[in-house]
Amino acid sequence: MALVLNEEQRLLQDTAREFLDSNAPVAALRKLRDAQDPLGYAPDLWQQMTELGWASIILPEAFGGLEFGFMGLGVVMEETGRTLTASPLLASAVVGASAILLGGTAAQKETLLPAVAGGELTTALALEESHHHRPHQIATTLENQGGEFLLNGRKTFVLDGHSADKLVVVARSSGGTNDREGLTLLLVDREAPGVAVTRTIMADSRNTSNMTFEQVTVHAAAIIGEVGAGWSILEPVLDRGRVAIAAEMMGLSLEAFERTVAYLKEREQFGALIGSFQALQHRAAQMQAEIELCRSVLLQTLSAVDETPEQLPMLASLAKTKLNELVKLVTNEAVQMHGGIGVTDELEIGFFLKRARVAVQIFGDTGFHKDRYATLCGY
Repeated sequence: MALVLNEEQRLLQDTAREFLDSNAPVAALRKLRDAQDPLGYAPDLWQQMTELGWASIILPEAFGGLEFGFMGLGVVMEETGRTLTASPLLASAVVGASAILLGGTAAQKETLLPAVAGGELTTALALEESHHHRPHQIATTLENQGGEFLLNGRKTFVLDGHSADKLVVVARSSGGTNDREGLTLLLVDREAPGVAVTRTIMADSRNTSNMTFEQVTVHAAAIIGEVGAGWSILEPVLDRGRVAIAAEMMGLSLEAFERTVAYLKEREQFGALIGSFQALQHRAAQMQAEIELCRSVLLQTLSAVDETPEQLPMLASLAKTKLNELVKLVTNEAVQMHGGIGVTDELEIGFFLKRARVAVQIFGDTGFHKDRYATLCGY
């Protein structure tokens, strides 16, 4: 596999960069935060993004998609990371859509995926139940009531859950709390009776939600895949989400690095540009080296989603681990090299630090993925 972008992918990247620079700069996120916007993203911007085809980029043409693959998605996610764009792209067009695409019935795909592609429907994955990513540690229950099901439980850290039209809920229909067997994925309307949603605004000014499900009635047609066999769908869905957020973190890291280097070239101290100080040059060189290493890992992982999916579990954990470490290194260094002003709200570099801290936790932190990678390698 070529670890470079082809001509079409470069054109997509250039188009995405130009569009986001003009329509969704970091100042737009600041405006949403300061206004305490109830939606958390600009619906007109999201509509423009769907018209550009970004919500359909990984979907087959049969369901209204562009079928451009994860390499195409990766360049778009990278550009959204550069501008810290708030949108349902990750939660809905990547994670939610992937759950339906990989496990849904023909009727579910034909009904829901074109709506996601056109921006008429948004989805969110309701998975987490603790302060840490434990994807198979599920206590939310799903009981068969003879043709219908009853859903009861609680979820936390649901990305864009307060605004999603449909939720992909992970529940336990059998087995113990930590078992991979016995998990079931199902579709639930966010406004269904018994569903309570509490929005939580994170440090990065983005949206997550806490949810409770109390005696929620679910019809059999809403089950994704087979009852009790949800793990085989959930794991590749999460890996796709991990690759996508890793791509966003790459863009975030690149932008923070470039802004920092530019600052080193203009800030004077002791009568000299601070970029001339050897210690700072060494630290910048280390960041550059790590960026190039992570770029290769990310491109390989993006390619694997479509070309060698059997390698995806290991590569997804590798990519998420490396990008977690990279985004933490670069944003820490960016704030430190900007000095005292780096931690003020006036300067945008602090927004990158805050987004980095939240992104590291999405679909598994470094410790989780190092352990998973070692397990997959047989250790």
